[in-house]
Amino acid sequence: MQQIQAEIAALNSQIQVLQQERAALNINKAISGGNDSPLATVEAYRRHARENPQLSAELKGIDDAIAALEMQLHHKQAELACCQIESKQLTQQQQLDEAKRVAQVHAQRVNQLAGELSTEIRLLKACADYLSPMYWQVYYKPFITGFKTISVPYVRSDGEVWTIVNRIV
Repeated sequence: MQQIQAEIAALNSQIQVLQQERAALNINKAISGGNDSPLATVEAYRRHARENPQLSAELKGIDDAIAALEMQLHHKQAELACCQIESKQLTQQQQLDEAKRVAQVHAQRVNQLAGELSTEIRLLKACADYLSPMYWQVYYKPFITGFKTISVPYVRSDGEVWTIVNRIV
């Protein structure tokens, strides 16, 4: 991309040099015609071109060179614009990849905590199963209820789409 920018700067510089050279040649070619009719102005320029064929040819060559360089300049500017768009997309892709890595870390942590929570719930259920008969005898009600509907979140992926599901413990 820097090479293209350098080429664009070189083209702009060369065009500017040619335009200055053309302006310098035109100063020498001053044709009066401020109050002349349009037809008289056209005739004056034609006559001057016939009288100074070398100058006219040189001006024509400069004009052609400027046109060719401007065409190259437009091509390079379009090429630079494409590179900038690709660079921006690459940057977006890099941002996306980094965000996915961060999300992966969090998903792994959620799954780790879900595993730990499942273990703790099973241990609590084991305590409740042990205590419930005695608790019934003393208080005439259950110690803990709702173990059939306890769930923990779990993150899974089927490739590109991630899903958070509830796993029944």
